[in-house]
Amino acid sequence: MMQRRTALLLSGLVAITAALIYQPPGELLAGSSADSYRRAVPRVAAASSLKGSSGEVRMHFVRAGERVAFPLEIRGVSGTLGLRYQWVQVGSGESVDVMRPLEGDTLLAPLTPGFYELSIIGNGVTQRIDEPRLAVILPFELKLGSTLNGYQIGRYPGEWSRDEQAERPSGFAEVREEHLDLPLTKHLKVRDFITHDRQTIWPKYVAVDPRVLDKIELVLRELARRRGEEQASFTLEVHSGFRTPLHNAGVEGSARDSRHLYGDAADVAIDADGDGQLTLFDAYRVEQAVDWVERLHPELAGGLGVYSSRRFATPYCHIDARGERKRWRG
Repeated sequence: MMQRRTALLLSGLVAITAALIYQPPGELLAGSSADSYRRAVPRVAAASSLKGSSGEVRMHFVRAGERVAFPLEIRGVSGTLGLRYQWVQVGSGESVDVMRPLEGDTLLAPLTPGFYELSIIGNGVTQRIDEPRLAVILPFELKLGSTLNGYQIGRYPGEWSRDEQAERPSGFAEVREEHLDLPLTKHLKVRDFITHDRQTIWPKYVAVDPRVLDKIELVLRELARRRGEEQASFTLEVHSGFRTPLHNAGVEGSARDSRHLYGDAADVAIDADGDGQLTLFDAYRVEQAVDWVERLHPELAGGLGVYSSRRFATPYCHIDARGERKRWRG
């Protein structure tokens, strides 16, 4: 009898111990071990400062091999110890760049021109940061005469001068057909800055200054604010973004040193009042919004031209970020 009681007691203790030790998978994931694992895996995102004052800039333009300020927000680990980064080509998922240790807010741009996303590797986990992307440009110095890799660009006013400090773009992004719909901002795409010439050759080349991208998005935000809306959602038509000097020379009324040559200007028509039409009243609203944005962001000061002549299909505005305030009507 005593042996039977002892056996029952031992069986009960084993069952209780097993119940205490065993936890279903779901409970284990919710326990401290799972929390420790999650804390060990870094969660990485681009810092908000990378998206400009508007928070909507989605592309940065840099020269090959340049050191780029690219601050990241990292959660789940202390500092950047053990993290590595690599640039991956947009669309292909392939990298022509080596993997490097992440040692701060400054990253080294790839050596090959193209469009890239940042890949962060840590604790066996890879995370892709797809906004903002990086556009590695070909330096201006690679332009031979009036062409770049067979694409006709023409000559810049500064190329006729002996002044080595004469203005010219830093370089040109190499654009293929599959890149046309890559976003530059919430409302702008790469195709919006392609020169409207008749060349059928690919790739094409384009200069873009992110300051004008940021400025246009700030103008759209201000227009939304004046309509009592939180989100900027507008019909936006880009008549002209970047222009090669060759194409610009044939544009009626265009200045020889137009800001379009340098990639910091765009001609846009915006349905500012949301009535489905592009009218002179829309252009006036855009004009007021540009003035207000420049007051708040003097670093984005630039030109504003309101074009409302009957010879234009619809009124539109020229907006640029040249660094000094200019106003005119056409």
